[in-house]
Amino acid sequence: MAKCLVTGGAGFIGSNMVDALIERGDEVIIIDNLSLGKKENINKRADFHKLDIRNLDDIKPLFKGVDYVFHFAAFPRVQPSIEDPITANDINLNGTLNILVSARDAGVKRVVYSASSSAYGNQEKMPLKENMPAQPLSPYGLQKYVGELYCRLFSEIYNLSTVSLRYFNIYGPRQATEGAYCLVMGIFVSQRLKGDPMTITNDGKQRRDFTSVVDAVRANILAAESDKVGKGEAINIGRGKNYSVNELAKMIGGPITYGEKRIEPFETLADNSKAKELLGWEPSVELPEWLEGYKKEMKLT
Repeated sequence: MAKCLVTGGAGFIGSNMVDALIERGDEVIIIDNLSLGKKENINKRADFHKLDIRNLDDIKPLFKGVDYVFHFAAFPRVQPSIEDPITANDINLNGTLNILVSARDAGVKRVVYSASSSAYGNQEKMPLKENMPAQPLSPYGLQKYVGELYCRLFSEIYNLSTVSLRYFNIYGPRQATEGAYCLVMGIFVSQRLKGDPMTITNDGKQRRDFTSVVDAVRANILAAESDKVGKGEAINIGRGKNYSVNELAKMIGGPITYGEKRIEPFETLADNSKAKELLGWEPSVELPEWLEGYKKEMKLT
């Protein structure tokens, strides 16, 4: 049994992570300020602390005796970071630095950092490989990338074992369907539930690699335990298959309309060979099959 600390453990990916760890028999501490996380997502068998990762003195004592830290807490998504880059920077960079300092001083075995495929921006070639230069198109993409660099520096300078997982459009149970932090799938589902047409930004031909939260959680566990990582490596966690936003809307079903234009990468598609090599990870969930069950659950069919 390991002692694990999960930041953002009341959020979408974090709460799924907590459930998986507890199911394994691990002891879990959650840090979440509930600005985006939800009380109903908190596993009752976890030790929950309503704290903000920006407050080092508050969170630091909780790292004592912890084996693994899974860092999900963030100011997420591209558009909100464009509208409020200062708050995004404070949480995504200062908050991450606090996590790393706390983990270093407590002698944590490893920090698994939630990075983002948004670090790639627009690239000329597909699929996206970890050795491509970062070209973020938003404060969020830049901040998540700099978080990776911080992790690598802490591994090099302080010998803190770290690994960064670059997620590609995570979906699954507890994904948001309301608010500014909603992903495109959640937005579409929310609009359909209200009887509104699905609003597609740009021309809908932009393509996304959608990855199940089940697969993302498994990648985190493998990253914590792998003896092939720990020096700040960045690893893609993506399905390796993509769909256009128009295709996603068609899979969900219903009327569509085209709205505003936004700055966003035209395409994301993960090369996940590094994850297979270093973590022994392969994706297991297919989007179309999962969507069929989800639509029934949400009463969209």
